[in-house]
Amino acid sequence: MPSWRAAPKPIRLASKSVRCRALQERILARPGFRGTLAYTLPEALWLASRGAGDLLVAYPTADRDALRTLSAVGAPTAAGAAHGEARSPQQGARVSVMVDSVEQLEMIDDARAAGARATVRVCIDADAGWRLLGGRIAVGAKRSPLHRPAQAGALAAEILNREGLRLVGIMAYEAQIAGLGDRPPGRPLRALAIRAMQARSARELAVRRARIVAAVQGVIAARGAPELEFVNGGGTGSLERTAAEQCVTEVAAGSGLYAPALFDAYRAFAPAPAALFALPVVRRPGPGVVTALGGGYLASGPADAARLPRPYLPPGLRLDRQEGAGEVQTPLLGDVADALAVGDRVYLRHAKAGELCERFRSLHLLEGDEIVDEVPTYRGEGECFL
Repeated sequence: MPSWRAAPKPIRLASKSVRCRALQERILARPGFRGTLAYTLPEALWLASRGAGDLLVAYPTADRDALRTLSAVGAPTAAGAAHGEARSPQQGARVSVMVDSVEQLEMIDDARAAGARATVRVCIDADAGWRLLGGRIAVGAKRSPLHRPAQAGALAAEILNREGLRLVGIMAYEAQIAGLGDRPPGRPLRALAIRAMQARSARELAVRRARIVAAVQGVIAARGAPELEFVNGGGTGSLERTAAEQCVTEVAAGSGLYAPALFDAYRAFAPAPAALFALPVVRRPGPGVVTALGGGYLASGPADAARLPRPYLPPGLRLDRQEGAGEVQTPLLGDVADALAVGDRVYLRHAKAGELCERFRSLHLLEGDEIVDEVPTYRGEGECFL
């Protein structure tokens, strides 16, 4: 996923799509990337304690303990630092949380009242879905209730009315464009329908997102509050389109770095598969069949065949429709199976990106045919955030 797709806007790295701290650090060191889009507040605090500096939590939190930690002020003692104690999340880091309702603001207020009262940075999550028939039909992810500019402006006023909160940004993620491939294999009519929907949705959103930003900025200006630091939008599937909107200052992406199987269904780009997992062959049930150990690493989302892993190497293997990918065994069919022996490895692609890292403790990094490094996943570091 080259950063020039979003140029000149910076890409905020979606950690959910990587889930490996060593790779995230390498990616953020590249030109064109700036800041992290975390998926939970505990994850953001953990990353901050290990050196990450600019973190936006993509989803609202109901974790009161994490909110209290975010509100706390402090740093490791000199003795603790000498023994490798992690630094405070507030020390040199910017962690911003996502909100789309007054209830969430009240939860932050309660956390601040329970302990130290550092200023909490908040970002408004606006709905980027497309609505038809007066709102009776909604296309897109069911995320924020803030669809209209006036709704976003009203929440901005609520934030500015509360002591200890600082409004720093707006986010609006268009899942129906960025997260939906417009070239589903073998379904040409569906592809045409998706493309038509995405074109109309993108035109509507470009106007409405600009109005949302203007409404929030108007409230900020009227109160004499600090200006917004960022307006975030987009994803791997819509980098060019979203970056072209004048009101957007940064885009978010991450899945394209691993190039999972779901990205085979996009016309705009064709990334090379960059993350595979290996399974050992443990049985040969009969001609044209081998059985691998494990493999049932299904992707989140609707329970359909697109969420199954896909055999990749050696070419010519396919899943058995009767068994699919199993927790302890995965049959693989095809003439090439007869050339595989017990102990050989087969390689598969996950349908999505970072979810695969929940299954493995480390990633092996390759240059050509050579393994040049091994780095731990979040699981390998003993962490699990969802």
